[in-house]
Amino acid sequence: MPADLYYLALSAGLCAVLWIPYIVGVLAKFGANPDDYRDLPNHPLTPFLKRAYRAHVNLVENLPIFASLVLVAHLGNKANDITALAAAIFFWSRLAHAIVFWGGWPYVRTLAFAVSWLAMIAILWQILA
Repeated sequence: MPADLYYLALSAGLCAVLWIPYIVGVLAKFGANPDDYRDLPNHPLTPFLKRAYRAHVNLVENLPIFASLVLVAHLGNKANDITALAAAIFFWSRLAHAIVFWGGWPYVRTLAFAVSWLAMIAILWQILA
């Protein structure tokens, strides 16, 4: 499997498990009674739960863009060493983004996000070049 598709799969897997800290935290805070979840948006969440939720949502928002770029590069025979490296950088920076987001380190979080965005731009550049 080409490296860019491998890192796309890893990024999708990361997105698939990134909700777990949020859900475990919500269950620990509010319990498992389904009736309580109707009013969940009105309950005050801890700062960690808010950050865990936002880290997941941020990847949910960015994964379709990344996936589209990787797939277009692959299907258009534009995939190369640069797209493979950019895909790897995207995955590792998104993993770092989640970890530092959970930790509440705002400037490092922004840096990790910016690196992942630049990785997507690098793939786009290869497609358009």
